[in-house]
Amino acid sequence: MSGTVTVVSSNEEYSFTKPNRKSVTLLAGLGVEGDVHAGATVKHRSRVAQDPAQPNLRQVHLIHEELFGELRAAGFEVAPGDLGENVTTSGVDLLALSVGTLLHLGDEAVVEVTGLRNPCLQIDNFQDGLLKRVVGRDEAGRIVRKAGIMGIVTVGGVVRPGDPIEAELPVGPHRELERV
Repeated sequence: MSGTVTVVSSNEEYSFTKPNRKSVTLLAGLGVEGDVHAGATVKHRSRVAQDPAQPNLRQVHLIHEELFGELRAAGFEVAPGDLGENVTTSGVDLLALSVGTLLHLGDEAVVEVTGLRNPCLQIDNFQDGLLKRVVGRDEAGRIVRKAGIMGIVTVGGVVRPGDPIEAELPVGPHRELERV
């Protein structure tokens, strides 16, 4: 499975959205250089309050650009970086990946998929009603999260818009993504 990086974003301060950049540097074991969520241990405020020593499984946030088209069709204006993601992708079904999938971004960087982003109420503060569009239920009543995936950086490198993405599936049975 392959695709393309369409936009990269980062922010050195806590904010819902992240400004788009010409490039970001991924640091092994830490995340996006200069981003507020970079670090070996959790940086998300609610998780720090629970246990600041827990490992940071949310070093890099990726969202598929196709979600923005779906949201536009429902009347929302959402652009890359608006939902706080670091890497916006095209052509890769991120939500269907297995835990442990390695995403090769550009020439060097590798991100290991850890799980799904669990969107919070801040999304409705950004645009009222948006949370219901990115979290819902399927026909069987199971929760469906569409706001992207999270990962950890296993190999650092520079990532730019236009870079290729190659998904390397893990050996063994598919492990469905859960919220992290």
